[in-house]
Amino acid sequence: MLTKWLQRYLSKKVKTDNRVQLGILSGKVGLASNLVLFAIKLLAGVLSGSISIITDAMNNLSDTASSILALFGFYAAAKPADQEHPYGHERYEYISGLLISLVIIFVGGQFLVSSIDRIIHPGTLKMNPLIVILLLFSIIAKLFQGKFYQVIADAIHSNTLKGVAQDSFNDVYSTIVVLLASLVEYWLDWKVDGIAGAVLAVFIIFSGLQMIHHSINDLLGIRPDEDAIRKMIGLLDQYEMIVGYHDLLVHNYGPNQTHATIHIEIDDSWSLSRAHQLIDQIEKRFLEELDVELVCHVDPIAIQNERHTKVYQQIKAILKSYSMNLKFHDFRIVENNDRPLMQFDIVVPSSSSETNETLLKSITHDIHTQIGDYDVEIDFDRLYILEDVQK
Repeated sequence: MLTKWLQRYLSKKVKTDNRVQLGILSGKVGLASNLVLFAIKLLAGVLSGSISIITDAMNNLSDTASSILALFGFYAAAKPADQEHPYGHERYEYISGLLISLVIIFVGGQFLVSSIDRIIHPGTLKMNPLIVILLLFSIIAKLFQGKFYQVIADAIHSNTLKGVAQDSFNDVYSTIVVLLASLVEYWLDWKVDGIAGAVLAVFIIFSGLQMIHHSINDLLGIRPDEDAIRKMIGLLDQYEMIVGYHDLLVHNYGPNQTHATIHIEIDDSWSLSRAHQLIDQIEKRFLEELDVELVCHVDPIAIQNERHTKVYQQIKAILKSYSMNLKFHDFRIVENNDRPLMQFDIVVPSSSSETNETLLKSITHDIHTQIGDYDVEIDFDRLYILEDVQK
């Protein structure tokens, strides 16, 4: 039902793309609803004299600030690319997520202090049916708000909104705890209001730290998820004329700005025009089907040369003898006047403890004793996106 409403909403909007519209909508809804919930919980807290309810109210006030920051993030992210920012401004969304998490931690810290003071100097609570009704209403409203954020976050693949959605669901749990603690203290005269407030404050701080972790990962750049890599592999595997591919690098400049580079190995007997046509086709399919701006580097492989092919198989056998799941690529032999130069890259599994120097010395020795007198140049790859997925 909510998804259908969002679709109808978007059908009336033509100024910007759907992602920006949904992000801005979520910010506006969050801003309005959190202000209302802050007022409701603050009223309940003042009427009851409960520090835990007031802490919960101030948590909603911090959520209001979070909604303002989310709005700013989506408005800023919608700015088009310019001369100084050729990849656009979508990372503003990550920055707003980081600022939101800092606000959450600050609020949690302030009310942890207030809750500890209430534990040391307990007060008297006043409860009535109106306070219970106000808190129950806020729980239902937060459930709807969290679901609203969650649907939009899934629709536009926004980690920032996923964090805000989780924060809304956390507020549901915390308000339930606050309500139960208030009722227990009122009915049984157990002084648990300050304890409940402290637990809630710690919970708020922990939630903020988790959001910081996700925001920093987005800003620093993290490994793509395996599903995205498998889709790339699946597309590349459809081209049987490719000898191989390697060195996939993926860069995100925002949720809708994914760029990648990869090395494509092709038969060195191909003409430049034929190679360009193939590469151009692959790049277009990546953009159309995966929404990835791909740039391919061509590696010519001498698969028609019998001598090179024989040496290639010998290298393969040598590496297999190490029982380390070593893989190699970019293999070539350069004929010199004195003796030939053999060049290739080796992918070393992340689980291997062998150093590059040790492997180079051992493999070079095996090449000289089993294949012949070659100069050997080997580059070792330790961080390789395709490694785990292609096992």
